[in-house]
Amino acid sequence: MRAVLMAGGSGTRLRPLTCDLPKPMVPMLNRPIAEHIINLLKRHHITEIIATLYYLPDVMRDYFQDGSDFGVQMTYAVEEEQPLGTAGCVKNIQQWLDDTFVTISGDAITDFDLQAAIAFHREKKSKATLILTRVPNPVEFGVVITDKDGKIKRFLEKPSLSEIFSDTVNTGTYILEPEILDYLPENEESDFSKDLFPLLLAKGEPMYGYVADAYWCDVGHLEAYREAQYDGLDKKVELNFPYQEKSAGIWIGNNTHIDSSAVIESPALIGDNCRIGARVKIEAGTVIGDNVTIGADADLKRPIIWNGATIGDEAHLRACIISRGTRIERRAQALEGSVVGSLSIVGEEAQISPGVRVWPSKRIESGAILNINLIWGNTAQRNLFGQRGVTGLANVDLTPEFVVKLGASYGSTLKLGSTVIVSRDQRSVSRMIGRAMIAGLMSAGVHVQNLEATAIPIARTMMVTNLMDVAGGIHIRLEPDKPDYLLIEFFDRKGISISKSQEKKIEGAYFKEDLRRVGIQEIGSVSYPSGILDTYSRTFERYINIEAVRNSSSKIIIDYVYAVSGAILPQLLIKFGCDAVVLNASLKETAVVADQKEVLIDQLGQVVEALKANFGVQVSANGEQFILVDEAGLPIRGETLTALMVNTIFTANPRSTVVVPVHASSAVEEIARRHDGNVIRTKVSPTALMEASQDNPNVVLGGNSDMGFIFPQLHPGFDAMFSIAKLIEMLTIQERSLADIRSDLPNICHKSCSVRCPWKVKGSLMRYLVETHPAENLELIDGVKIINNQNDNWVLILPDAGEPLVHIYANSSDRNWVEEQLTEYRLRIQSFVDREPD
Repeated sequence: MRAVLMAGGSGTRLRPLTCDLPKPMVPMLNRPIAEHIINLLKRHHITEIIATLYYLPDVMRDYFQDGSDFGVQMTYAVEEEQPLGTAGCVKNIQQWLDDTFVTISGDAITDFDLQAAIAFHREKKSKATLILTRVPNPVEFGVVITDKDGKIKRFLEKPSLSEIFSDTVNTGTYILEPEILDYLPENEESDFSKDLFPLLLAKGEPMYGYVADAYWCDVGHLEAYREAQYDGLDKKVELNFPYQEKSAGIWIGNNTHIDSSAVIESPALIGDNCRIGARVKIEAGTVIGDNVTIGADADLKRPIIWNGATIGDEAHLRACIISRGTRIERRAQALEGSVVGSLSIVGEEAQISPGVRVWPSKRIESGAILNINLIWGNTAQRNLFGQRGVTGLANVDLTPEFVVKLGASYGSTLKLGSTVIVSRDQRSVSRMIGRAMIAGLMSAGVHVQNLEATAIPIARTMMVTNLMDVAGGIHIRLEPDKPDYLLIEFFDRKGISISKSQEKKIEGAYFKEDLRRVGIQEIGSVSYPSGILDTYSRTFERYINIEAVRNSSSKIIIDYVYAVSGAILPQLLIKFGCDAVVLNASLKETAVVADQKEVLIDQLGQVVEALKANFGVQVSANGEQFILVDEAGLPIRGETLTALMVNTIFTANPRSTVVVPVHASSAVEEIARRHDGNVIRTKVSPTALMEASQDNPNVVLGGNSDMGFIFPQLHPGFDAMFSIAKLIEMLTIQERSLADIRSDLPNICHKSCSVRCPWKVKGSLMRYLVETHPAENLELIDGVKIINNQNDNWVLILPDAGEPLVHIYANSSDRNWVEEQLTEYRLRIQSFVDREPD
């Protein structure tokens, strides 16, 4: 049997270690990762190996050559012009694969029982068998669900936190029959998980998952790289050690001299030709490469030191990585999680702070304290984007220097000379961060249309009116429910929140520091468009029945909540013949917190009653969200507001379609049935709602009370101002009040609660829920929804995308059933969490 070793990866998330090495050649216990994989194949009697190469191919070819020194036969296939992807590179060597073969990733450490997996593959007469394993946090991997016989039923490549439905993941090791390669195109990039396996599933080809009870670590980032080294030393994984075990748990190479006063704790590994000085302390977990010199009194606490490094007297190394040929001078320190690239010099008494990365061939001056990545940048992070964009504490996490780099990263993913719209709320901190963002965009050769303090719906409208040829947009504001936090949202050219793939591109540019630096003549420009409010007003009027609004003679009370968001609404309503009364119109630098909003809602209700207004409205989230107050001064919010908007729109547009998130009340479906309408449910994310609202031509409304409401004919985003005007129009034509509609809504009980759930337990919890309920009762749009007897009785368990929580929603016309289900699932989940290792 042959094996294909997929070794083309550049390992961008392992930078700076992979600046001059392909990821499979990064050392693990002083031998390349690829060598450990070849040893695994050889242990299972697979000795014909074809390595597919792309990034720095000569490094691997020069090391292994024909493979004879390693007891195997090596052949190489180089992707010359462009990477072909995991499946495309195997398709490229189809002529060499005439029988069952194994493909294995070149960047994982494992001791899978390959022969057992091969026997399983043959027993099941499978065309493709994926070796699976269970991991605590499956977000980084492809999640897989199989039936009791191992047949694959569903998988999702690298889900978001709220999409997790299992902790069983694809390890990138497959046993394949050669005929499946016929499904792939010639000389085109293609991926097993994204392209081939979904196609095989659709074609009904037998495809199985073999769950391996063995060690597996995807060495995809620096933390995983360190942990795999420590696991190897602790013998949690079966690896071949290149040196003799001199004493229990201490491996030492040939021609190595260790001073008698040095102290070495086990486990530890020291390579060939090393010199360990007097009184050196080597703690358990330390890995020292070949030809390394350690000076007297050095203190080594679990560092990973590559070949040829020199560590000076009294140096302190803490769980760091020191690359090939680097010199750490006297009393210098490299602290937890730091990485020093090859051939660098860290001067005397210099300090590299935790998590800081230094690229190859750099020099840190004596006495310097390095708190940022060298050459340019801030402390490395794993992810920038959350559920709605980039968020963090204002001027602590989201600092001007961070945002300059973020802007340059975004700009570097766009074409040179592109134009981006930038808008913000009215606060000084948003102005400061906006200017930093604009500076970063300009540095990458991107032009900026600066809308300054503008409500989000107005900014989106400017993008879709085609008056500006823009590549995207950015809006900066305080988080609606976190007054100390800023939120930076990114839009595509259609005004829709950018996709996950675009977010990954921006993160890739940020983490790789792959930033476009243009010459002076190509620096982006900044302009300030005029007529923004006029443009929004004209678009607004195009989709409103102005005559109906004018005939309503409505009196509306508008609470601005001390923000800029509602600034244009009273002008429009007055223009349409309505009486608009404004409350709390002055601007404040700080956001209004939840308790203060409740006080303002009470005040709004009192004013509505006193002035005998038709209704009141509190606008928030910079023009995206609102709460209604009816003519009796009673607030309408939450699921009641969602149902009211759906009822009103279906009455105006029978047989149409609305889009709501998966956790919305089933009152939506009941109202739709009354009007012969349709309901589309989506994931609980703004992007999913926007895309579904735009992709379906019959949609007249999207969203819910939590995020706002979308009228897709206007623009793709949430718009509280248009919602209010449209509501006046529909109430007038239908000759109803808010109280009339509220009394007509279905009597549905919809309640929720939250349970603490560690990140590492979320995947196994979702798998447990899937496995303990009949498949026909499950809906996996987002989280796990368990449908009980009829569609209107359900429980939804939804992992939180930003916090270590899961949310439980129960929905039914029977209040007692809802209470029982919430109690049952809260106890059930808490019990599962308590017995799982955190």
